[in-house]
Amino acid sequence: MKFHSPQQVQNLARQRNDDLWTASFYLDTDKSRLSKKEIALAFKNLLNEGRNRLENLDASRAIKESLGRDLERIARFGSQSLPLHTAPGLAIFSCSGADFWQELTLPRPPRNHIIFDRSPYVRPLTSILDEYHSIGAAIVERQEARWYHIFMEEIIELDRMTGDVPSRVREGGWQGYESKRIERHIDTHLRDHLKKAAKKTFDLFQKNQFDWLLIGCKEEYRSDIEPLLHPYLKERFKGWLKTNSGDSAERILKQAVEIERKLKKEEEEDLAKTLVAEVEKGGRAVTGLKDVLRRLNATEVQTLVLTRNFSREGRLCPKCRFLYLDEVRCPVCQVKTDKIADIVHESVHAAMDKKAKVRYVTPPSRLDRYGKIGAFLRY
Repeated sequence: MKFHSPQQVQNLARQRNDDLWTASFYLDTDKSRLSKKEIALAFKNLLNEGRNRLENLDASRAIKESLGRDLERIARFGSQSLPLHTAPGLAIFSCSGADFWQELTLPRPPRNHIIFDRSPYVRPLTSILDEYHSIGAAIVERQEARWYHIFMEEIIELDRMTGDVPSRVREGGWQGYESKRIERHIDTHLRDHLKKAAKKTFDLFQKNQFDWLLIGCKEEYRSDIEPLLHPYLKERFKGWLKTNSGDSAERILKQAVEIERKLKKEEEEDLAKTLVAEVEKGGRAVTGLKDVLRRLNATEVQTLVLTRNFSREGRLCPKCRFLYLDEVRCPVCQVKTDKIADIVHESVHAAMDKKAKVRYVTPPSRLDRYGKIGAFLRY
């Protein structure tokens, strides 16, 4: 199955099971960088790492037997399906004891990783999602307009509309008066065409709710079409595509991806800068893992901001589900806390459960000097 939506992450996150753990298996399968032999070797090494970890795992017999069957099933999948795999990344989630299995093809190569935990390890998926925006692209020409939806470097045509704008004419008639009258007639048709295109763009936005809008048209039309956009579209408008009549969807996609990457880098830099500034002035934000976990426990986090690939061990209260950095006993209920391999990942789960947003920044960033993690607070 192709990984393509936040709903898939939400569904996986709900698979939590304290009695039978899930094996989460991530593999870099990018054949533009790696040979089939290198991918097969990485797959084998990751499985061996999982088997060694399972031998030393402090867990019940039922959990270990289920995880053992998970590794066997992943191994069978690798021998049968890995040679045919074409996507840059692969994720597998398996809990044999609960009859749960899901494989996802990823648009980005993940870090090779195998995790045994009470729930599927979804943090790499949330990180991939954060790299992309849902983009609407409107291509407006004199005789036609086309609309596309772009997400995770894939493009789908949404709609198209033909226009009836006549071609320009040369000067003619007595002192050119006739040609000027015709040009005014043509300009009227052109304005009507642009108005219809702007309205159709808003209609498609209401249906598809894209985050960003890109527009491709002749430079001479730009000053005419931008004022016609609905205020909601003006807020989401991010730039112009350089297009010619008959440009393929692939060419439009390539331009859109280049713009998205540039804007995403700027967006992450602004996010880290804004968070640090809010902390330094004593505003509604905190940084550092200990303070962030405390605010998550109190349901005060509005947006969790993480450095990509940052992880730390920590502890989880099995009764309250509160997260701690080093508390052996839960200060709330005095129950002994469980050791967690990656408390940062658990903070992602907690944020999603409490309807907080999760955002990532790519290192190096200003957040590095503030514990590599922070949060904007609700109040």
